[in-house]
Amino acid sequence: MSAESGIPTFRGSDGLWAGHRVEDVATPEAFERQPDLVHQFYNERRRGIAQAQPNAGHLALVPAESDWDLQIITQNVDNLHERAGSSKVLHLHGRIDQARTMEARPSIIDIEGDLNSSSCLPDGRKLRPNIVWFGELVPAISEAQNLVQMADAMLVVGSSLQVYPAAGLLFELPNDRPLVLVDPGKAGLHRPSLHHLQMGASEGIPQALAHLKSLFF
Repeated sequence: MSAESGIPTFRGSDGLWAGHRVEDVATPEAFERQPDLVHQFYNERRRGIAQAQPNAGHLALVPAESDWDLQIITQNVDNLHERAGSSKVLHLHGRIDQARTMEARPSIIDIEGDLNSSSCLPDGRKLRPNIVWFGELVPAISEAQNLVQMADAMLVVGSSLQVYPAAGLLFELPNDRPLVLVDPGKAGLHRPSLHHLQMGASEGIPQALAHLKSLFF
C-alpha cells in the first residue's frame, strides 16, 4: 500500500529487512539482547515515514467513505492512511509513531523523534516501539475477523497473502461476497468471486472502487 510513497516493503527477496535479519530487529528476544540496535532500526524507519506522503491509493480511499462504511485493516505500521484523511483504520501490527510500555496491558503514547534504551515514562516504565513483533500475539486480530465477517465486500491491496494471521482474514469473508485484489504480482489464491487488478495501489484502487460500485450501486 505504501510502496509508492517510498516506504520499502517489509522484506526483500534476500529475506532481509533494510539489511537486517528480522530475528535481529523484530522479535522480543532481539530487543532484550540489543535494545539500542532495535531502537536505532525503528528510529530510522520512523524518520523515513515522517518524510513520506500519502500516495494516490491512500487518497482515493478517503472520498470512498461517503459511499461505504469503509473499514481499513492494515498490516503497515505507518500512519499514511490517517494523514490522508481516512477515519477508520485498524493497525494489526502496531504503529511506528507510537511507543508502548512492557506490560501485558501496556500504556501507549504518541511519540516524535527517537527512542533509546533509556526511554521511559515519568513513572520509570520503559518504552519500546508499539510494533507487534514475530512471536507475539496480534491483539487486534479478533476485531479484524469480526469486520471481515460482516463485510459486504473486501478489497486487498499489495499483500503477499503469506503473512499470518493477517492472511487468514481472507477465509473470514463469506464465499458469496466480492473480493478484489490490487497487486502487481500473481494472485496467490483461487476464489470464484475474486477480481484481480494486476497493478499498483495508486492506479488500482480507483479502478477497484469503481468495480465495486458497479456491483452494488
